[in-house]
Amino acid sequence: MRRGKIRVIGWLRVYSSGMQARLAFSLATCVRPEVLIVDEVLSVGDSYFQHKSFDRIRRFKEEGTTILFVSHGMETVKEICNRVILLDKGQVLKDGLPDEVVDYYNALIAERENAKLTIEQRRERGGWLLTRSGTGEVRVARLSLVDAETGEEVATARVRQTLCLIAEVEIVEPIPKLVLGYMLRDKLGHVVWGTNTWHTRQVLEGLKPGDRVIYRLPFTCTLGPGSYSFSPALVSTDTHLVNNYEWTDNALVFDVINTNYPFFIGSSWLDAQFQISIQEKVTT
Repeated sequence: MRRGKIRVIGWLRVYSSGMQARLAFSLATCVRPEVLIVDEVLSVGDSYFQHKSFDRIRRFKEEGTTILFVSHGMETVKEICNRVILLDKGQVLKDGLPDEVVDYYNALIAERENAKLTIEQRRERGGWLLTRSGTGEVRVARLSLVDAETGEEVATARVRQTLCLIAEVEIVEPIPKLVLGYMLRDKLGHVVWGTNTWHTRQVLEGLKPGDRVIYRLPFTCTLGPGSYSFSPALVSTDTHLVNNYEWTDNALVFDVINTNYPFFIGSSWLDAQFQISIQEKVTT
């Protein structure tokens, strides 16, 4: 027995920290526990392990297991948790629904880099949470989604409809550099698409108080049926951690319906068609 125990410990010593975490998770979840504590273990391992672990956690949740999930992965927190507590040095900063706490956390990161930043949160149409933060040197005066051909505002878009997202931006104080970014998210908070004018090399410089900038973003709605939101961010670089002039989560909410194409599921419409051929058996 003594030799056997030494042999097991010897093998564990050569395991990486990631492999040890995977082994510990496997042992802890080989049967359904009443309470499961998961502390960053899903950040290790390959994609197969992560998907398998997520499936197991979801199944335990559906079967009534109480899960305490500790993570810095905000998308995972939104997907798994019903209630989120934000801790800082042992103090509770926020306790509430996942979208409220996660969006507050994202704004709080920028606040620590921008001393005069303010944070505002409120529920909008359909239960969407609007979170606005920023220092206020620049602001989005109007954000609208219109039909690209007629110019009429759109609240419900059709699959494959040509649209244009228009942002009217007001300059309040002198701005050396201005970048506009967008995140497109589905109802669950998953990011469907995003980019900014830093990556497209369209940074504006030397803007003065009173200037008004119009940003137009034409696109084809290749989204699946559902509810979506655009979140605009006005910053100075490719991140809001340097200058967060204004960031508004879920500033514009719209729905997508499918009226012209065969039924499909998912958040994306693909230009895909089945091609079927039958090879008849040759008899001799």
